[in-house]
Amino acid sequence: MLLRGLLGPGAAAWSAISGLRGLVLLLLCLGGAVRASEITFELPDNAKQCFYEEIAQGTKCTLEFQVITGGHYDVDCRLEDPDGNVLYKEMKKQYDSFTFTASRNGTYKFCFSNEFSTFTHKTVYFDFQVGEDPPLFPSENRVTALTQMESACVSIHEALKSVIDYQTHFRLREAQGRSRAEDLNTRVAYWSIGEAIILLVVSIGQVFLLKSFFSDKRTTTTRVGS
Repeated sequence: MLLRGLLGPGAAAWSAISGLRGLVLLLLCLGGAVRASEITFELPDNAKQCFYEEIAQGTKCTLEFQVITGGHYDVDCRLEDPDGNVLYKEMKKQYDSFTFTASRNGTYKFCFSNEFSTFTHKTVYFDFQVGEDPPLFPSENRVTALTQMESACVSIHEALKSVIDYQTHFRLREAQGRSRAEDLNTRVAYWSIGEAIILLVVSIGQVFLLKSFFSDKRTTTTRVGS
């Protein structure tokens, strides 16, 4: 209280802001401890794309994917452990999520296949998370409960994680909706052009048909001399 009186209310407020800034930096640093691969890539027709990740035994992992554009918005997905055992396999899925715990150390492989498509390429998004978020404030070697500011930081951290997940979800929905709208617009344009051509051909045909009804038919006679 004496220090606050000497520094004044402005200095005390600046000290609180500095403390909050330090906690936010700690939040950001600890939040990046989890390994995550978030990629959007093009998958051509009759093609297969594989990815590899080194994972330690006992690590909890989550694979989430979604097809954004192309064809019927489906793709084959396969996940294998270092021994080649299939942990996950789905055919022609639009989106899915799979969580597993690594049974041994080694390189895990997951592949996306578009080999069943002959002329349509796909755009695929996936998010592969390895491990879980560590606590912002570890409980070991701690004899006191979390302060009000620390509890607020934990709540903000969880809320920010939810916001990031919602933003990613809505970005994917927006990209998929835009792709569907563009595809529908292209089909409507081609349909309109086809209707215009058919209408033009029918109109020309009707003109010639009506003209044939009113045209004079001239007959010629030939005299045969005796």
